[in-house]
Amino acid sequence: MRIGLTYDLRRDYLAEGYSEEESAEFDRPDTIDAIEGALRELGHETDRIGHARALVARLARGDRWDLVFNIAEGLRGFGREAQVPALLDVYGIPYTFSDPLVLALALHKGMTNRVVRDLGLPVADFAVVADEADLAAVTEGPHTEATENAEKSGFGSEVGNRQSAIGNGFPLFVKPVAEGTGKGITNASKVSTPQELAAACRAIWQRLHQPALVETYLPGRELTVGIVGTGRDAEAIGALEIVLLDKAEAHAYSYQNKEYCEELVKYVLVEDTLAAEAQDLALAAWRGLGCRDGGRVDVRAGADGRLRFMEVNPLAGLHPQHSDLPILCTLRGIPYVQLIERIVESTLKRRGPAR
Repeated sequence: MRIGLTYDLRRDYLAEGYSEEESAEFDRPDTIDAIEGALRELGHETDRIGHARALVARLARGDRWDLVFNIAEGLRGFGREAQVPALLDVYGIPYTFSDPLVLALALHKGMTNRVVRDLGLPVADFAVVADEADLAAVTEGPHTEATENAEKSGFGSEVGNRQSAIGNGFPLFVKPVAEGTGKGITNASKVSTPQELAAACRAIWQRLHQPALVETYLPGRELTVGIVGTGRDAEAIGALEIVLLDKAEAHAYSYQNKEYCEELVKYVLVEDTLAAEAQDLALAAWRGLGCRDGGRVDVRAGADGRLRFMEVNPLAGLHPQHSDLPILCTLRGIPYVQLIERIVESTLKRRGPAR
């Protein structure tokens, strides 16, 4: 097959003046080299396309591919990861990983939590805090103007209960509502007072120009579960525990901890009871959200020892040595080329007849 590759290169955005953190989710050249090498080893012809704007130009010229291996993250907006899939849908070109609906939903952690909660799966109590009025509603509990308005609209019970649980439940954890790679997460993300909460939310508004997600802090073990496949064919391939070393930023798998994971993080393949529960929870969320082909689901235990869904990554990093999913595969004895092969095979199962 002739397979196109869509991606965002970090160095291109750094050259345009974007910061290290702003470009954190974008890929290194050796990631593209590794994916292309694996596809060629599997017998495919490859064509490097690049980012969404490059794809637009290539489509306008009349270029087409049997399949596109898409890892493009996009730059702007809650729908940025959905841009390349949406373009490919217009032209009827099959592509790896999830569709525009799932990618846009999964990027917004608040929306994802609502859907996962509706699926009957456990999530930490949370609130999306977009402005000062939202912040007041969280810090003051249920007796606020926002809650009174919600009660008048018929949604008062749920809103009030959740705001009360958040507002009276320090410590809390604050992170951007729509980022990956630990962007916007630091030591200051765990907050223990209303003043710290306000400062953390305002920092996200000012620096990342998006709402904050405020959650009950989960102090237990954190695991990421690798998944390959789609729907009933999806399977959990293992659970990786994220263990922060002494020199790491405390409390979370932050941007700094991810960026320098070789020195700050220990990855442990776990096969205990908690790992089995994590895989069951992750697989239920993956299928319920409609994710496809391959990715990760992150879960963490609360003070009661019970696991909660944290987030899903339907467009997981694929650097052979630096990204969580390939690290998990390596520890499970799954070669990198086999991971790429399974992703492509999952994609081909839904490809329609050639046109």
